[in-house]
Amino acid sequence: METTINFDDFLKIDIRVGTIISVNDFPKARKPAYQLTIDFGSAIGIKKTSAQITSLYSKEDLINKKVNCIINFKPKQIANFMSECLVLGVYNDNNEVVVLSNSKENIKNGTQVT
Repeated sequence: METTINFDDFLKIDIRVGTIISVNDFPKARKPAYQLTIDFGSAIGIKKTSAQITSLYSKEDLINKKVNCIINFKPKQIANFMSECLVLGVYNDNNEVVVLSNSKENIKNGTQVT
């Protein structure tokens, strides 16, 4: 059963547009993953996260890719790495990998998704 929330609950989630500026392998992750560094513009700055997207994206595919991220979760320790945001995406038709949620438009880093 899906849990319903009210609009005030939704407003607590800070979703922002950012650009992936570096991608590194994450060998200590339990499942194959990358370590991503994302630029959210001067007001928010740079944040890091990990993402289990290695089967769908190469490191080269991800550089300069715009992504939508939740930036107001508490940082989370993942192996030897501190994740500071959550990249949003959807599972593909095989329910195996994540397709990143982004925009084809040239949206400024740090823009809030509403």
